[in-house]
Amino acid sequence: MALLFNDQLMADYHQFYLADAAIALDMPTDYSETTLRARMLIGNGMLIAMTERNMPVPVRVESHDIPPIIDIAAADHVVIGSLHTSGEIVLAGLTDHLPTAPRLQVPPGDLRVMVVSTGLGTLSTDGLTGDDRYTLHLWPGPVQDVTVLRQWDVR
Repeated sequence: MALLFNDQLMADYHQFYLADAAIALDMPTDYSETTLRARMLIGNGMLIAMTERNMPVPVRVESHDIPPIIDIAAADHVVIGSLHTSGEIVLAGLTDHLPTAPRLQVPPGDLRVMVVSTGLGTLSTDGLTGDDRYTLHLWPGPVQDVTVLRQWDVR
C-alpha cells in the first residue's frame, strides 16, 4: 500500500472529485436518486465522491496493487467505481483552484476506486462538525458499474 494523500479537502456541495489530469474537466450533471444514494457519480475521466458535510473533511487516498481487504461492517458506506487515468490524477473539491489542487501519481489505465465513508452519524445538528472520514482505495482493475457494498441510510 502506498499513501498518496492524507489531509483535508473542502467538500463544497457535499462533494470532492478525482479526475485524470490529462483531460479537460467536464463535470457530470446527471445526478439521480440512484447516484445520490450510491454517493458516487462517474463522468468522463472523473469520479465524484459525495460527503455528509459541506465543509472541509478528512480524506485519505491509498494505492494498492490488488483489491484491499477492508472491514465493511466497520464502515457506514462503501461504494466502488472506476476511473481511467493517464497516470496522474487531480484530487479537489468542486470549487478548488485546479492549478493548485493536489496531483497524485497512479498507475496509468483503468483503476477501481473504493470510497469507504465512516463516522457519518457523528455530525452535529447544524452539520458543521463531525468525525466523518473518507478513505479512497485505488487499484488497477477493469471498468465496471458503480457497486454499493454497504449502504448508509440516515438514521
